[in-house]
Amino acid sequence: PAVFIGHDAVNHCLYADWRGNYDQEMSRSTCRMLLAVQRQRPCSKLLNDYSSMTRSTVQLTQWGEQWLADMQAAGLRCIAWVLPHDPLARQVTEDLVQAIAAPRGVAFQDVASAYAWLSQQVVPAVPLSGN
Repeated sequence: PAVFIGHDAVNHCLYADWRGNYDQEMSRSTCRMLLAVQRQRPCSKLLNDYSSMTRSTVQLTQWGEQWLADMQAAGLRCIAWVLPHDPLARQVTEDLVQAIAAPRGVAFQDVASAYAWLSQQVVPAVPLSGN
């Protein structure tokens, strides 16, 4: 598995391109990286692109709920998930998105639709902490 994490300062958005197979531990490792980036460059929006994910067995756990709370505490307000093409990974992702109460999240078929939705979300920009 590999991930590319990009930062769009103009639109206050992080972009995470997840590639390959993800189990619970690989997902946690990637989420830790995302949290580190979120703390360094706070954003109100995250585009989680799973379209290049080939397999996922991830479930929402207490750890994941705490990670979401930490991301939200660092300023994240909405997440757009681009669904993977693999049917099992797609179902796992859809279940995950439905189980999350906050931050607000929606699943999409493609990056363009996810980005368009994020662009329409009116959320305050996250001020830099000055660290």
